[in-house]
Amino acid sequence: MKRLLLGIFITLWFAQAANANQLLIPMDGVQKNHLKAYGIAYWVLKQDLMLNWLLNYRGGSFMVPYSKAVESECVIRGVTFEVISDTKSGLILTEIGDPQANMDDVKLEKAPKIAVYSPKTKLPWDDAVTMVLKYAEIPYDVVYDGEILDGKLPLYDWLHLHHEDFTGQYGKFYASYSTFDWYKNEVKVNEDMAHKYGFTKVSQMKLAVAKSIRDFCSGGGFLFAMCSATDSYDVALAAEGTDICEKMFDGDPADRAAQSKLNYDNCFAFTNFELSMNPYEYEYSTIDATNSRRVSKDADLFALFEFSAKWDPVPTMLCQNHEQIIKGFMGQTTSFVKKHIKPEVLVMGENKSLGEARYIHGEYGKGTWTFYGGHDPEDYQHMVGDPPTDLALHPNSPGYRLILNNILFPAAKPKKRKT
Repeated sequence: MKRLLLGIFITLWFAQAANANQLLIPMDGVQKNHLKAYGIAYWVLKQDLMLNWLLNYRGGSFMVPYSKAVESECVIRGVTFEVISDTKSGLILTEIGDPQANMDDVKLEKAPKIAVYSPKTKLPWDDAVTMVLKYAEIPYDVVYDGEILDGKLPLYDWLHLHHEDFTGQYGKFYASYSTFDWYKNEVKVNEDMAHKYGFTKVSQMKLAVAKSIRDFCSGGGFLFAMCSATDSYDVALAAEGTDICEKMFDGDPADRAAQSKLNYDNCFAFTNFELSMNPYEYEYSTIDATNSRRVSKDADLFALFEFSAKWDPVPTMLCQNHEQIIKGFMGQTTSFVKKHIKPEVLVMGENKSLGEARYIHGEYGKGTWTFYGGHDPEDYQHMVGDPPTDLALHPNSPGYRLILNNILFPAAKPKKRKT
């Protein structure tokens, strides 16, 4: 009898295994490591395998045809997975396909080639995107002004900008850090680079870089920016042809009529903002709400919008999460004053009571851009010189998940984009 029962058990196990040819990576509360799960998704795409992103199903889960190699990668990286049968996967897809269900199945087919815009010199702050890419084990290249001016952006699908100043004012750190060695070195490196490429001022070089990035988007590139790279980028474009830098930044006074000469049509996201012309103020313009917001750390939250997965797959992808209320976090640019956001821009995350947006998106030419306010989603007020965040302590960070949604977004099969 025992042999008979054992034989039946083995037969049933093999029968189940034969049908268990889908691997589901849940992204709801059962997932042990949400951040590394994105690394698994990217790894799958690098193996030239098709990946299903199940929008709004269990937190935006992933499903891939079962293989021992994928299973082993999940085990090695500590990512929660479920091996399911074709029958079970079919039921899931049927549930998702119900016209009444706010879910969709998006095919991801090619791993995007990623570039991170970052200086080669060591600076006393960290980049949240670089940290999470390393933690998730997603490969990327570092590019900076030289590579962009040499025309190398078209080699990439996705470009990230972080704590950067495209106005040529060195982050407006003059009042606090102009006597520090790292600041002096940053000035020298940028001036040398500008002269190498034939520019008389760093602000002129940074504008040329910003316009090259604009062309990258126009041609179909995906741009993602955080912290001061968001508003300083639009300020630089709006101020094209106008000197907004004081003498300590570029050797001559700023144009006193600069405000009246801004061209907001050049901007991706913002309009009708006022410049901060005070060189001692750690701020670029009225776009950023850092200095005007009044909120305690515990109450500093923002809500993600819920979009129609079947009709608005792009913002739905960008907002996939296991949490809809996200902890706020500060930066040089913390959030965007809503009255300065262009009407065509899509707000995906906001604190309505404060009148500020945290996460916005738009199209430019054939490409797209996404701006995310704040510096580090798991360090509320990251200061210059603070140690980097240990993401092993935050494997389920909903704030960092928003960054990684943007990494996978370019892999989506074009015909699924309905916006």
